[in-house]
Amino acid sequence: MQIDVAKRLQHTEEYYFSKKLREIDELNKQGARVINLGIGSPDLPPHPEVIATLNDNAQLPNVHGYQNYKGAPALRQAVADWYQRYYRATFNPNTEILPLIGSKEGIVHICMTYLQEGDKALIPNPGYPAYAAAVRLSGAEAITYKLTQEKNWLIDFSELRKQDLSKVKLMWINYPHMPTGASASDAFYNELIAFAKEYNILICHDNPYSFILTDKPRSIMSVDGAKEVAIELNSLSKSSNMAGWRVGVLVGAEERINQVLRFKSNMDSGMFLPVQLAAAKALQLDSSWYQDLNKIYADRRQKVYEIMELLGCSYQQDQVGLFVWAQIPNSYINGYALSDAVLDRARVFITPGGIFGNGGDQYIRISLCATVEVLEESIQRIKESF
Repeated sequence: MQIDVAKRLQHTEEYYFSKKLREIDELNKQGARVINLGIGSPDLPPHPEVIATLNDNAQLPNVHGYQNYKGAPALRQAVADWYQRYYRATFNPNTEILPLIGSKEGIVHICMTYLQEGDKALIPNPGYPAYAAAVRLSGAEAITYKLTQEKNWLIDFSELRKQDLSKVKLMWINYPHMPTGASASDAFYNELIAFAKEYNILICHDNPYSFILTDKPRSIMSVDGAKEVAIELNSLSKSSNMAGWRVGVLVGAEERINQVLRFKSNMDSGMFLPVQLAAAKALQLDSSWYQDLNKIYADRRQKVYEIMELLGCSYQQDQVGLFVWAQIPNSYINGYALSDAVLDRARVFITPGGIFGNGGDQYIRISLCATVEVLEESIQRIKESF
């Protein structure tokens, strides 16, 4: 019996890393012992107090039922306090905060809430592939806007205005930018907010990297006027080492939160309460948690720089976040070719920039989610193979 998949899936490919991990698994079964430097899944644990909070609460008899669709009050209050403390942005925990089962789910929720066939959405190139996939699943059309190294990977508003924006309903942005590690300033956000008001576009800011290798976390929501035209996704995956726990959050005006909740409430029945309480504990940690984490990542980044130099790649040292993004040498046709060569010869996997759009074709990306020892072994393998 042949059952066709829905039209919405016919142009939606399996996620690149899902396929690549199967390939790496097959190589490992053959004895290759591949070092994976591709995926940004933190290898370090959450703070011990976070794990203890989960353990203590999971043993209680009254925490195992369905939860409030809007999330536990303790978690919403912790998010509000966290935003005020680090971003200087104020939100009502009762009406302007919506916990999510990971911020990746929020990308789909937002697209399904606001987009339909005939609509358009702006997505960055290079950019996180999930934006394009979620837009397609909604039935809308994804329109890319090009980011370039010459513009420090920031939006060129003069070029963007040359496009037909009449059917654009929302715009995905992401700073610190993944995959390039570029940062945005308040001046940039002011220009973006003015642009959104001019064209009546909802700005959707995806902000999971703002604590990694930076001493000044920044949010578009701290800028005057942002709440009128923007919503923001945030996550504990990177900053709290809780990627597998699936804890994210959407912040924005009450009207927007309620609109997204209309879709989300039909998709899940809330998050396990002990996980929510543990997430609240993670958000209550003082700044020494982030400082200590960044010392580890800074040491790792130096080793990744060595790898990039061995491969003849050039990179900017002012990038932040959980990766290093680098331009490949002219001897390779694109980042896929270099990635395949390193995997084939050194049994080290690095990410080709082209998976983030053709604006990344001449780049590669290496994750900082590997120990210094693993990175040193990668360096040795590459030295011996290239």
